[in-house]
Amino acid sequence: MYKLFINGAFVRSESARSTPLWDGRTFLANIAQASRKDLRDAVTAARAAQSRWWAQDPQLRGFMLYRLGEMLESRRSEYLALLSEGTGNDERTAREEIDTAIDRVVWYAGWCDKYSALLSSRNPVSGPHFNCSTPEPMGVVGILAPQSPHFLGIISAILPPLVAGNATVVLASEHDPRPAIALAEAIALSDIPPGVVNVLTGFRSEIAPAMAKHDGIEAIACSRDDLAQWEEIERESAASIKRIRPFELERAIDYFSDRAQSLDGIAEFCEIKTIWHPVGF
Repeated sequence: MYKLFINGAFVRSESARSTPLWDGRTFLANIAQASRKDLRDAVTAARAAQSRWWAQDPQLRGFMLYRLGEMLESRRSEYLALLSEGTGNDERTAREEIDTAIDRVVWYAGWCDKYSALLSSRNPVSGPHFNCSTPEPMGVVGILAPQSPHFLGIISAILPPLVAGNATVVLASEHDPRPAIALAEAIALSDIPPGVVNVLTGFRSEIAPAMAKHDGIEAIACSRDDLAQWEEIERESAASIKRIRPFELERAIDYFSDRAQSLDGIAEFCEIKTIWHPVGF
């Protein structure tokens, strides 16, 4: 059975529920169904890990993400078999998805020690003061992973918040969450600290509104196109003063293009801190 990934460990759902995943008449796997208690556990782990992740040297965070790319490359044949089985992909499409995913991890890894310099500024003010702005992470970001592509979609969703120094709680694609758990296995074997990435599997109708209500989550990233609970998420997010970051991409094919990676994507998960300092002190 495919388990949940919380605080660096693979665990059963607190509710002990699971749902069979079928490809037509072919049984593929049993998928654990996360409960609200599992969500709370994941948020607790993410909040504890986020400050340690942000305190890491930016270059070291980049090395950790680069190590994740190496782990994906080393398990390439395993992912190829997974993406070719029961997903409707041919081998060529699966190979392209894996290659693009690895390249995307390496691309974002290189931004960890660079984005702050480009997003920071010294602001002109009238008076004897220095006024400087610099980006800082939001905290914990809840992510409703794209329904497809199953592997490249979740990787494209989690990387910008991680580069910005956030921790994440991710709800995998409901259509086929197996690639998300396979990614979690690579994260567990990489140098990324436990709790920085937590992966849940389950029903969006149950977990998405609970994620929007949770006061321990500062932002939610999701797609309006594949979410029936959008209005409820907006309402509950407003009640908890939570930011919503909708994915700009509308089609699965867009994740294979360069549109799916940008400095703007990192900036979406930053807060700008402004410091005033008198001249001469």
